Amino acid sequence: MKQHTDTFFPLPTGAVAMRGGLERVIRSSIDGWILGAVPYHDFSRIFREGRPKYATGEMWGKFVRSGCMMYRAFPEPAIRDRMREAVAEILAAERPNGSISCSAPEAQPDGPGGDLWERKYVMLGLLEYYAQIDRDPVVLASLRRQADAILAQVGPAPKTDVRDLGWSPNHVESSTLLEPFMRIHALTGEPRYLEFARYLVECGGAKGSDLVQMAFDNVPPHLMGGVYPKAYETTSYFEGLADYARATGDGRVRQAVLNYFALVRDRELTIVGNGGADQPFHPRVCGEAWSDTAREQTNPDITRMMETCTGVTWMKFCSHVLRLTGDCTAAEAIETYVYNGLVGAMKPDGTGFSYVNLLDGVKTTNTGWGWEFGGFRVTCCNLNGPMGLAYIPYVAVMRSAEGPVIDLYCGLDARTETPSGAPLALSIDTDYPRDGHVRIAVSPAVPETFTLRLRIPAWSANTAVTVNGSPCCCTLVVPGTYLELRREWRAGDAVTLDFDMRCRRIEGPRGVNRAGDGRVAVAYGPVVLTREERLDPRFDEPADIQSDAGGTIPARRVRPPSGARVAFEIPLRGGGSIPMTDYASAGDWGASRIRTWIPATTQ
Repeated sequence: MKQHTDTFFPLPTGAVAMRGGLERVIRSSIDGWILGAVPYHDFSRIFREGRPKYATGEMWGKFVRSGCMMYRAFPEPAIRDRMREAVAEILAAERPNGSISCSAPEAQPDGPGGDLWERKYVMLGLLEYYAQIDRDPVVLASLRRQADAILAQVGPAPKTDVRDLGWSPNHVESSTLLEPFMRIHALTGEPRYLEFARYLVECGGAKGSDLVQMAFDNVPPHLMGGVYPKAYETTSYFEGLADYARATGDGRVRQAVLNYFALVRDRELTIVGNGGADQPFHPRVCGEAWSDTAREQTNPDITRMMETCTGVTWMKFCSHVLRLTGDCTAAEAIETYVYNGLVGAMKPDGTGFSYVNLLDGVKTTNTGWGWEFGGFRVTCCNLNGPMGLAYIPYVAVMRSAEGPVIDLYCGLDARTETPSGAPLALSIDTDYPRDGHVRIAVSPAVPETFTLRLRIPAWSANTAVTVNGSPCCCTLVVPGTYLELRREWRAGDAVTLDFDMRCRRIEGPRGVNRAGDGRVAVAYGPVVLTREERLDPRFDEPADIQSDAGGTIPARRVRPPSGARVAFEIPLRGGGSIPMTDYASAGDWGASRIRTWIPATTQ
């Protein structure tokens, strides 16, 4: 099979230096979590002493994976040294059969304990360490031994079928081994690893369900995977499928990957960029399953939704689609999640992430799967949230064969190359999304003609663009596309963008539970606004928001309260107004309730 060539490519380690608001958010996670509160010595101890609860062996890999990705943008000795220490501890836990597992060799593969899921995360942590920090041959040799141990245990009869291993009803988590096996194959070129990956693809990813064929046939995600369409693990499997399609050129698998992206984007994402819920289709799975959430997000019966692990894995999957196709809707999906769902799930001090989020009610909670280490509770979502933050600089600036691509507008300095291979520096200065003004300095080492791609958000109806002060032809600036500026670029050139950041009214969807119909939301650029109990004692009452026929709201911007990023007075028909702040900062990780989908006074 012929390999598929990507459209966009990430910049190398250390090529993007963050500045400004998102840099401060990421920094707080590094200081409070990666270099702070995480009891990472306990994570490696699990592999020597046994797991306290099923799948807790995942914690080491999740911590190291996110730490190494943080090092990619913040190559600081303290991060490097912590990752080296953690890697040395886990390598010392290798079993006689080459596995790094919480289960003794005679008990492997341990299905109910989550053995394969845990071993997958060990491999992913070591793969990220090898890619971002140290290409140590000892690490690669260990990865080979771990992969070979799995090959000896799992596969066609007489080995154990991967679909019979795992803790969830359809065992989808075990087939997510596809991602590390594809990455180990890419490093080694060993055919046996690709052959095992082919087995994982042909098995379909889940017991009783062929997820690949279902996606190819455009089956809605909430109907994929039988009784338990677990959003996080299913999306993780599709990440591996993206790598498989990239490496093999398998057109059917590639189409399944792209169909899954479109299906989740259109059927599952809420207004804040994440998805999954307990109601109405999967009430017993704690808000972690696909549940036709785009249509059901106003459902008043929802009590848990939008697991952080789901959002982060979706964000990573979007980066695959972005690289594969150059589809700007993947970048827009990432932006929506970053500024709303991801930052909105993070503790203000950087020491963790909410397990799930709500759009209406108490926004955050740490209640969910996890374990306490010396009184400090660690959940899967605490560990996955930093990975989402680390992906911001990974996605913000990319490159194509024609030139650089800017997907996220945040303060940063980037070093890349022109199509001819000459050095190129890019610098973005902005207070986006507090306002819509962005300035991009384009500085090639020598003059060269190339194309600069700039993502124009779908919500920005009228975007003004200048190059060195001269306006760009407005017919070229189309919402929801890339603006392609091809010219001879010289050091000192600058592009400015002014996005249309007016507040706009968003009509709520119509779902199964019609009690949620007739609700509206408000957004400012990429930022979703919400009412909050601390600022508005009447936050839960219906309101008739004033807007014109196109949905534009004549809002009055006001000074944000402490901890908020933006704040507005939203006018009501007939007079008066309601205060609204950004969803991400609302609630302050306390008991203060919010209302994002506002019931109208007349329905």
